Amino acid sequence: MSRVKPQPQVMTPGLTFLFAVAGGAAVGNLYWAQPLLDFIALELHASTATAGLLVTATQVGYALGILLFVPLGDVLNRRKLIPVMLLISAVTLLLCALAPTFALLLAAISLLGVTTVAGQLLTPLAGDLADDTRRGHVVGTVTSGILTGILVSRTISGLVAQFAGWRTIFVAASALAVLSAFLLYRAIPELEPKTRLAYPKLIASVFGVVRRERVVRWTLVLSGTGFATFTMFWTSLTFLLSSPPFDYPVSVIGLFGLAGLVGAVAAQRAGRLHDRGWSLPATGLLWMLVLLSFGVAEFAGRSVVMVLVVVVLIDAGIQGLNILNQMRMFAVSHEARSRLNTAYVTGNFVGGAIGSAAASALWAVGEWHAVSLAGMAMSVVALAIWAVGRRGALVVTSS
Repeated sequence: MSRVKPQPQVMTPGLTFLFAVAGGAAVGNLYWAQPLLDFIALELHASTATAGLLVTATQVGYALGILLFVPLGDVLNRRKLIPVMLLISAVTLLLCALAPTFALLLAAISLLGVTTVAGQLLTPLAGDLADDTRRGHVVGTVTSGILTGILVSRTISGLVAQFAGWRTIFVAASALAVLSAFLLYRAIPELEPKTRLAYPKLIASVFGVVRRERVVRWTLVLSGTGFATFTMFWTSLTFLLSSPPFDYPVSVIGLFGLAGLVGAVAAQRAGRLHDRGWSLPATGLLWMLVLLSFGVAEFAGRSVVMVLVVVVLIDAGIQGLNILNQMRMFAVSHEARSRLNTAYVTGNFVGGAIGSAAASALWAVGEWHAVSLAGMAMSVVALAIWAVGRRGALVVTSS
């Protein structure tokens, strides 16, 4: 059989934008239900605490989907794989919209978590299609799109549910997934698989690259710490804004996520720093920004303006770190970028879960003051890890 010749790997601005929007929509599927728990519980006759299982099931399913499907990006034709995953997620979104009972909704939303992994397949593909001089910029833009999807999805979901019911958002998201699948199938060039491995060996190789590469382990620790800090802050922010002196309703608290968009847009510039060879010093500077942000947070407990400043600063710092860490991972191996992204996202998921749990424990001990001090302490630890490991990280070169 004749082998398909790969087309020129040129990531145009239009294709970059499409990747960013499609990736943001795919990852946004994980968060549609979060502000809808009261609506869902009321209609399906469940308690609010029981409805909270929907969020947990989606996240657990997503972690499983990352491990099972994202490594396939290294061994399958992604022009077909990504649209297929989007179409499967579109079906599961419809199942969520049509679920007549809470048990069936829980099953459907678990499957949604498993299948909505297209965003994490698009990011390494963007790195493959971009040339060496613009790879950081391109991946930074796509990653910013994904982060925007996370930040905006909660706000959109709550607003749509207020006027059209909670099921409407899942129907609309399904239609968007179908449209994304169609556009991406037309836009993604034919690319040969980068390697050929049996599926068991493919999954095992995810763990193998972590064992072999010191820079991967170092980056995973830094990124996991960053996501732990990020989720700790956002979980605690909900506690702060729902308590005196603010006492904001959930609909208003959700709007604070829009302030994070400013930070996400600023963080997108971090990709350019990688392209210019400034990844390592920029990582240290961004952790100093996060440290400063939690220092400001210590005095922001009673001022909404200062809270908004902290939101922007922390989002800019953590999201910029996310882009730089991801680019450093991608530089380790061209052939294993999807597997490296699997390790990266899984590590962030673990860090995020730890951060959310820490937020509840810290709030019980010392509320916002304890959270601010913990954020400063975690930033200092991360700076120490960065200082110790940065010399070894210099061996990494783009490929």
